[in-house]
Amino acid sequence: MNSQPPKPSSPRAYEAVLEAIEAELRSGALKLGDQLPGERALAEMHGLSRASVRDAIRILDVLGVVRTATGSGPRSGAVVVSRPAAGLAAALRMHVATRQLQVEEIVQTRILLESWAAGATDLEADPERSRSVLDEAAELLRAMEDPATPRSEFHDLDSRFHVLLTSLAGNAVIEAMMESLRLSIRDYVAESINSEADWDRVVGTLRAQHREILGAVSDGRRSDAARLVAEHIVWFHDQVADSSR
Repeated sequence: MNSQPPKPSSPRAYEAVLEAIEAELRSGALKLGDQLPGERALAEMHGLSRASVRDAIRILDVLGVVRTATGSGPRSGAVVVSRPAAGLAAALRMHVATRQLQVEEIVQTRILLESWAAGATDLEADPERSRSVLDEAAELLRAMEDPATPRSEFHDLDSRFHVLLTSLAGNAVIEAMMESLRLSIRDYVAESINSEADWDRVVGTLRAQHREILGAVSDGRRSDAARLVAEHIVWFHDQVADSSR
């Protein structure tokens, strides 16, 4: 490998590294589990400073394309992974925080994605996986119905329940988007109902709605499941809006 003299640093010098890694992923030269060359090797390869390479690796880490770890050995450095929801969620959370994306718009998107997924679910396409997912969803529901479950844990179980059922549609993009939406408004949902009295007022309905949704999905009643999940999301968002007034 012929090294090049480092190019002067610029705010976007790291893009050369990003483009090169994208090209290698597309061609198959880089695959999941592969370790990227070290900072020095990448800097020499692209004629960039190590600072620019470091910026590129940080961006790939945030995007969920690599996982970085210190130390030595095959799992150290930057290793290629695939966590698309992590990158999408990080971007969405920041834009929700700037109020350029409204929570109401996130809710509308959830309704579109989840109702579509419920209508597209075919349990017979992969019966073994479907049964495993439904069993896991039932476990989450049982945990949510336990009165001893803290509210913060309930919200986490709730969102996992929704993402899990969405995965039954078999669309990896929809599943990643759902996970990213879940992460993007996690704090908003957790902080949305401050009063214990308000929480006690809504939690019973949430449990009943979850049971109905799971029952419709398990029975293969796709149109019912799509309707129920849309009604559930709208209802909870209305309760949150009322509580914040």
